[in-house]
Amino acid sequence: MFPAVPPSRYIFGHLPWYSVLIVTGILIAMTLCGREEKRLRLPEDTVLDLALLALPLGVIGARVYYVAFAWDTFAADPLAILRIWEGGLAIYGGILGGALAIVIIAHIKGRSPLLLTDMVLPTVALAQAIGRWGNYFNMEAYGAPITNPAWQFFPVGVLIPAGEGYVWHMATFFYESMWNLGVFAVLWFIIRKRKKHHGVVTLWYALLYGAGRAIIEGFRTDSLMLGSLRVSQLLSLLLAGAAAIILLCLGIRNRRNTEA
Repeated sequence: MFPAVPPSRYIFGHLPWYSVLIVTGILIAMTLCGREEKRLRLPEDTVLDLALLALPLGVIGARVYYVAFAWDTFAADPLAILRIWEGGLAIYGGILGGALAIVIIAHIKGRSPLLLTDMVLPTVALAQAIGRWGNYFNMEAYGAPITNPAWQFFPVGVLIPAGEGYVWHMATFFYESMWNLGVFAVLWFIIRKRKKHHGVVTLWYALLYGAGRAIIEGFRTDSLMLGSLRVSQLLSLLLAGAAAIILLCLGIRNRRNTEA
């Protein structure tokens, strides 16, 4: 069992857990995608080519997105923008960067972009579940204070420094990690095997991840804000809503085709 306060931000020396966990998630995702590449009979090295392009574009997108909505944090020290190992990567920016990479690789390989997103997104959910633990070691991405002593234990809550002591806060990073793990399981073991059209797995990812993130984001105290709106919560609601509408329309169309 993990303690309510991480023993250190570093696995050893100056190597941060945050970076190790992100890299671990990426490697596991690439391994699973490699198996899918063979199953789907995609051109050789599709996953490798995609990773080589998606990783830099994803990191750049995630950092730019975060910095854009948290500029006050970096205004006095712009060089801090380069210190990504200290935290500050926004998943939606990373997804946009990765989506651009998928469009480019799909064009080069002569395949549908939706075929590639269906392959990649279940493993992205798993990588997100692993990467969220980097927030634990960085003591970030937590929620509101927990005042009821009955709920002051890990993993419901984590202890965050406040003044000369610590205060219990909701462990929202843990909630999202577990949700993402569930999203991976549903997409990988159920939706992936039953889909009839390219893009169905992608839509279910958007619906499931978006719904969970919209709820969990409401508990956080460090959300990226646009005025009085939580940016990620708003995007998550739009993402989940759009995906639900499209899936419903596809379901109606398929039912009509079956009856015809």
